Amino acid sequence: MQMPARTFRDLTVWRKAHGFVLGVYKFTAAFPKAETYALSIQMRRAAVSIPANVAEGFRKRGRADKVRFMNTAEGSLEECRYYLILAQDLGYGETGPLMELLEEVSRLLNAYAKAIQESGARSQKSGDRSQNTEYLKRRTED
Repeated sequence: MQMPARTFRDLTVWRKAHGFVLGVYKFTAAFPKAETYALSIQMRRAAVSIPANVAEGFRKRGRADKVRFMNTAEGSLEECRYYLILAQDLGYGETGPLMELLEEVSRLLNAYAKAIQESGARSQKSGDRSQNTEYLKRRTED
């Protein structure tokens, strides 16, 4: 059984997303000089947003807040997916390895967000049961 994460750095999704960011920085370093303040900076910003939102969401207390940050990370991930397509089409380099890593991060992020949502549904159901039990207990005491 896997131990619960104590920090965001314990999350596989964060570690993979961080690896993606490092790959994006290396990839964009070889872009033409004209792209320094254009596609390069946009790609880096979107890539950094993925693990940053995972990290920020990790510390949020409410399930809805956590899910919202994971959703923002998913949006940034899709933005990166487009930038990789564009960079490939512009001939700026081979994006296959980065695209594969992005797909892995996407799957992990989706699973993490789903697990957060499902944990809420489970606790809600158990909360409903305990409320129902308490209600029935009070009714039978009357």
